[in-house]
Amino acid sequence: MSETQAPATGTRPGKVQAIAIMTLIDGIFSILAAFFWVIFILTGVVGTAGLGFPLLVCCIAPIYSVVVGIMELVFAAKLLPEPPKTNEFSKTVAIMQIVNILSLNVLSVVTGILALVFANDPEVVAYFATVPAPPQVEPTQQSPVA
Repeated sequence: MSETQAPATGTRPGKVQAIAIMTLIDGIFSILAAFFWVIFILTGVVGTAGLGFPLLVCCIAPIYSVVVGIMELVFAAKLLPEPPKTNEFSKTVAIMQIVNILSLNVLSVVTGILALVFANDPEVVAYFATVPAPPQVEPTQQSPVA
């Protein structure tokens, strides 16, 4: 198969599967890293009898890491099933993975860069073009309770 041709119907390119699996693993790792950041900050503040109070400036690292981790898990959950529940690649998640270097998460940076590179592959672009858009769920009105 040529790189410019769309894959056969029902076949998922290996790079799409790789993006989904790497994003899932990185999402789990990001949430675990946030947990260890919280432990590090608390032991620094409590263990130094309050002299480690400036460590609280580092609180942005676990917060950002949890947010990125949750977004990665949601994106991976949409991308893993066959057919995927999304018809586009989330560049936002990939960019947030790269910015996650703020929490010293090197795995996230590598995953974000690889996801951006894989997403620009012609085979992956053609695959997302053939995936149907997920159905839109319309809000329902609830009847008033008497």
